[in-house]
Amino acid sequence: MNIHEYQGKQILKQYGVAVPEGYVAFSPEEAVKAAKELGTEVVVVKAQIHAGGRGKAGGVKLAKNLDEVRAYAKELLGKVLVTHQTGPEGKEIKRLYIEAGSSIEKEYYLGLVLDRETSRVTLMGSEEGGMDIEEVAANNPERLFYEEIDPVVGLTGFQARRMAYNMNIPTKLVNKAAKLMLGLYQAYIEKDAAIVEINPLVVTGDGQVVALDAKFNFDANALYRHQDIMEMRDYDEEDPKEIEASKYDLSYISLDGNIGCMVNGAGLAMATMDTINYYGGTPANFLDVGGGATAEKVTEAFKIILSDKNVKGIFVNIFGGIMKCDIIAEGVIQAAKEVSLSVPLVVRLEGTNVELGKKLLNESGLDIVAAGTMAEGAKKIVELVG
Repeated sequence: MNIHEYQGKQILKQYGVAVPEGYVAFSPEEAVKAAKELGTEVVVVKAQIHAGGRGKAGGVKLAKNLDEVRAYAKELLGKVLVTHQTGPEGKEIKRLYIEAGSSIEKEYYLGLVLDRETSRVTLMGSEEGGMDIEEVAANNPERLFYEEIDPVVGLTGFQARRMAYNMNIPTKLVNKAAKLMLGLYQAYIEKDAAIVEINPLVVTGDGQVVALDAKFNFDANALYRHQDIMEMRDYDEEDPKEIEASKYDLSYISLDGNIGCMVNGAGLAMATMDTINYYGGTPANFLDVGGGATAEKVTEAFKIILSDKNVKGIFVNIFGGIMKCDIIAEGVIQAAKEVSLSVPLVVRLEGTNVELGKKLLNESGLDIVAAGTMAEGAKKIVELVG
């Protein structure tokens, strides 16, 4: 789960991380009121969407008076902002962050991420701040530094100071930077984050080390422990189909294709998508119904797939281990009847109660194309859609 920049900064303040003062605003009037409260010569008007690259896309404005604050707020609110992370469809700006301007001397990058190769949280830093860190990693990897963190000991002061030196933070500010890193790590661990990025981290003219941006992504499996984080969830920033899927504990991700997929098991779901691609088709979604799905769960999964207007056909690919094929069949039949299925449907069942599942489908009266293997099923649905 992602949250907005201003919400991330609220969390950072709790852990002693220096951030500029600011207020969220949902209208031009609120933006002007926030600017008055700040009382600074320069005010930054920032679009709040769940995507990076806002500055390059025109979503960050510097205002030198209240008239400019009002004008920028009117310009941004309701605008669809397209960045390299939103895709061509962009995201509508529904809220702004009105922040005190900072006297920036130098910009840096700082982040915490779980390194899957080492199974450890890793601190990353670079003096190439304010730009896409992916570009730095690709073009100047020697400018990106790493500190692997022992989960028992945690981030040490020595590691934090070494990172600050490697990032070329001014010597007199190394201890301030190290303190910020320790606070950042504490926030990451205690809030069960998956990713935290500060881009840019800045050194200011008055000798402060400040988080000028804040990106948080949280481990969805740990959110039950953090009601305060759950309250920050902005449903407007999420795909309605993915929100609906989460209500039924379904793993669903929207994609750009036209073949809906319903599969049990993440590995089989990925293999199914690859096979569809191999035969010239494009998956419309990743959908894993899990090992303990009920007929109701399968029915809802079907409805979610069909709520995507781009879907021109559906491929159900189930290997029944824990999941029983007859339960899948019952759900498919129930869903097809409820939604008046009008697109081609290919079903491949294998495993526990497979014969019973096939019998239920054959006797359902529905126009279902049976497949014996995953490859056969993928090929058939691509042909039917094409």
